[in-house]
Amino acid sequence: MAHQQDLEGPDLTEEGISVDQVGGDVPSVGHVDGRPVVVVRTPAGLHAVGGKCTHYGGPLSKGICVDGEVRCPWHHARFDLATGEAVGAPALDPIPVYDIDVRDGMVYVTGKREEGRPHAAPPTSPESVVIVGSGAAGAAAAETLRRHGYEGPISMVGSEKPVDRPNLSKDYLAGTAQEDWIPLRSDDYYAQAGIDLMQEHVASIDREARTVHFESGGSLAYDCLLLATGAEPRQLPIPGADLPHVHYLRTLADSKAIISALDGAHRAVIVGAGFIGLEVAASLRRREIETTVVAPEEIPLAALVGEDLGSFVQSIHEEHGVEFRLGRGVERIGADTVTLDDGSSISAELVVVGIGVVPRIGLAEDAGLETDDGVIVDDHMQTSDPHIWAAGDIARYPGPGGDPVRIEHWVLAERQGQAAARNMLGHDVAFSDPPFFWSQHYDIPINVTGQLGGWDDAVVSGDPAEHDVMVGYRKAGTIRAVASIYRDRDNLRAEAALADGDQAALRHLLELD
Repeated sequence: MAHQQDLEGPDLTEEGISVDQVGGDVPSVGHVDGRPVVVVRTPAGLHAVGGKCTHYGGPLSKGICVDGEVRCPWHHARFDLATGEAVGAPALDPIPVYDIDVRDGMVYVTGKREEGRPHAAPPTSPESVVIVGSGAAGAAAAETLRRHGYEGPISMVGSEKPVDRPNLSKDYLAGTAQEDWIPLRSDDYYAQAGIDLMQEHVASIDREARTVHFESGGSLAYDCLLLATGAEPRQLPIPGADLPHVHYLRTLADSKAIISALDGAHRAVIVGAGFIGLEVAASLRRREIETTVVAPEEIPLAALVGEDLGSFVQSIHEEHGVEFRLGRGVERIGADTVTLDDGSSISAELVVVGIGVVPRIGLAEDAGLETDDGVIVDDHMQTSDPHIWAAGDIARYPGPGGDPVRIEHWVLAERQGQAAARNMLGHDVAFSDPPFFWSQHYDIPINVTGQLGGWDDAVVSGDPAEHDVMVGYRKAGTIRAVASIYRDRDNLRAEAALADGDQAALRHLLELD
């Protein structure tokens, strides 16, 4: 969650900062009224904006400036330098914008501008918008519609209120984040924004009548419909998988159930050594639960991020007391033991299964939309029906080179929801953002940018053991993704290079030239 920042640099109201010190790529840092402020030069002139990201409080002075935006080093949130608006998830709220004055070669801040500059009316305005799904994509879409001037009715239908899902396997599960930090917004926010939250289950979509029907018997008409139904955990098909001490993690209720199950528990088995499984392992170790990870692969995460980084992550967990049983599957689960496929058993009062997810595309299939391991959308997130969009874990969209991809990342889902919303309003925005996600393992953050799937070569710059590394993932010689530890600014630069298709910049970052 948010972290306190020590103030750096000069007081920009009294001391100012030399014009010669203000660059265009890396922000210059100062402070105003006890708050961090960054100053940046763009072709449009000098800008001064708040220096603290509104997502988790990341220091924007450690980020970069690209295309009139300042970008946060922690989770790649983006803010417009001219308006302060959060133009790229995961940040939802704007940063302050300050007026400046240049005197005798020095830049001074003279005051803070009034917040909340309204958008102009959108090019088109649907009669009504219905969003099926209250996760990352749905919540981001609803907010974007309002921020871009849409005044019509918005109904968001989901089984739970929008929550900060990445935290459910990280700080919240570890006991270091309060529950009141988990909701993305308060009930008052949605009421004031005119976003109707409906805790319903959608049974079907009548495309001809443009109506969604609820399992409860009600219905709702739409002019534009966004499907953001997300994914559900893949089930473990073995005896004992339905026992009450076996848990999956997807929702706030799931995370709370795991926490409740820890009362009196001393030993846990995690089935699956992917990012979620390992984050759960780290959270349980923080609670001093004896934890064993069981997975069929020989090195955790190797298929995703390569053997070097995977081995390093395993070593971190082992240093914190996690035991690994790799190259093994689970044969059955008993009341207090987990039996592996080699006949050995592990004592456990708690089992958490993390073996991937399955996209929820049943509604789309039943409605006759085009699907293929996801809901097929174009680069505007529009489905085969011109009144229906899809975003998030279910969306199969044009990736690099136009090849269709479906990617299950929180920030990507938010940005797809934002793009879908803008296109509902006629803004004609093609979605091309590189995927990004972060994973936390004790005090080690890993940032991953780009499309990881299908790489055939991993190149390593730096040393994971020194907590200073960037790994590039190539397919047929083309760098398609990077992962890094404590190279946040370089990871941001890689994101910009991937968006621009700048292989030379990527090779330079990876020290391949």
